[in-house]
Amino acid sequence: MWNAILWGTIAASATLLGALVVLKFTIPKKIIGSIMALGTGALIGATTYELLEESLEISSIKEVAIGFLGGALIFTILDYYISHKGGQKRKHSDRVDENNASLFNSSGGSSKGSATSGMGIFIGSVMDTLPESAMIGMSLIGGQAVSMALVVSIFISNIPEGLSSTAGLLKSGFTKKKIIFMWVLVVFFSALSSLAGATLLDNASDSIKAIVSCFAGGAIIAMIASTMMPEAFKEGGPIVGFITSIGVFISLWLHYL
Repeated sequence: MWNAILWGTIAASATLLGALVVLKFTIPKKIIGSIMALGTGALIGATTYELLEESLEISSIKEVAIGFLGGALIFTILDYYISHKGGQKRKHSDRVDENNASLFNSSGGSSKGSATSGMGIFIGSVMDTLPESAMIGMSLIGGQAVSMALVVSIFISNIPEGLSSTAGLLKSGFTKKKIIFMWVLVVFFSALSSLAGATLLDNASDSIKAIVSCFAGGAIIAMIASTMMPEAFKEGGPIVGFITSIGVFISLWLHYL
């Protein structure tokens, strides 16, 4: 139980780290795009090697298809809704390298629309991190050692999440203290998600474990394709293709260590 909470917290803490960095320093867009690309590749590899491959070992392609495609579909529906509430900006880094003063409106506050956008960013960020943390918990089922490929991949991908989303929250008029508190909540929810993944499925059948694991994997792949990959290319340019490949290789290397 404590292992699940510990590793879920460590992986999610990268979002808080990213937030603290952008509140203190100016971060070039290309660096954010490169980190996002590295995290994209790492998550693709971790999902493939840690979830889909291992699920196929304990179940059939039918269970894998139900879970994986179901997770992708549900995430897409939720993402569509959250995006219309401002959550599409949670991965945008277009203002990370601006002066902090330009992130606020002229009155120093936020409009109702900006507040709605900021809350959408926060909810979208939580929605992104929960399936990732659940994956970590699932890797601990049966007393197994934590999957370092998952932890490292999720940690890397969460850094640009914290960087970009914090810029959006600042733009929406949120104070620094409120932003930090919100990211602490994200870390807390992620720890709970990891705990749930490790405990709720402990006595489930192999088919159920495979479906739920692949459900999380499908949600993550949908998240990567709709938010991380477009933003990484936008900010980093063609080089992100190679950096993404490095991320996939790192995940493969950690999986077979």
